[in-house]
Amino acid sequence: MAQDSSRPDFWDQRYQQGVMPWDGGEVPRDFKNWCARLTPGARVLVPGCGTGYEVAVLDNAGARVDAIDFSPEAVGRAQAWLGARADLVRQADFFALGASTYDFVYERAFLCALPPRVWTAYAAKMAECIRPGGALVGYFFLKPTAKGPPFGTTEPALCDLLASHFRLAEQRPVEDSLPVFAGHERWMHWQRI
Repeated sequence: MAQDSSRPDFWDQRYQQGVMPWDGGEVPRDFKNWCARLTPGARVLVPGCGTGYEVAVLDNAGARVDAIDFSPEAVGRAQAWLGARADLVRQADFFALGASTYDFVYERAFLCALPPRVWTAYAAKMAECIRPGGALVGYFFLKPTAKGPPFGTTEPALCDLLASHFRLAEQRPVEDSLPVFAGHERWMHWQRI
C-alpha cells in the first residue's frame, strides 16, 4: 500500500521513527512577532499542530486556542509538551471540523504536508473556518516539488488557490526557516474577504 500523507498513520509512523524535519523544537521569529500584536481573546485555530510549540505562545498572548492534529502520536506529544495546557490540543481532522468562525488560522507546514489533490478542499475549508476580515497567517513553502511531503507550490499557484476567498495582505522572506524549507519559505498574511 502506498504511503499517503492525507492519512494519520503516515504521520504516526514518522513520529514513531523520529523522522520529523518539520519540527525545529522552537517557535519561529515571525510568529513570535505576530503573537506580540495579537488582540487578547482572538480565536485562533492551529491545524496540524504537531508538537504544539506555538500553542503555548498563543495561550500566553491571550488567544483562545484550538489546536488540532489527526495523528494520535502528534497529539500525545503536544499534550505531553504542553503539560497543564494539554487541553488546548485535541485529535481532530481539519476537513471534518464543523462550522466555526476563527479570527485567525495559523499555517505552518500544514498545506505542504497535504497531497496537492486536497488543496482545493484546504482552501474551501479555510474560508469556512475564518470569519470575514479574519486571516490565514503563517509560513508557506514556495518551491514546486515532484513529490513530497513537503509538497511545494509557486506563489502564482498559491494565489490562484486562495484568491476566491482571500487577498494577500503581507508577505516577506523567512530568515529562520528549518533546513527542509530553507530559502523557499514565505511568511504570508491572507485576509479573508
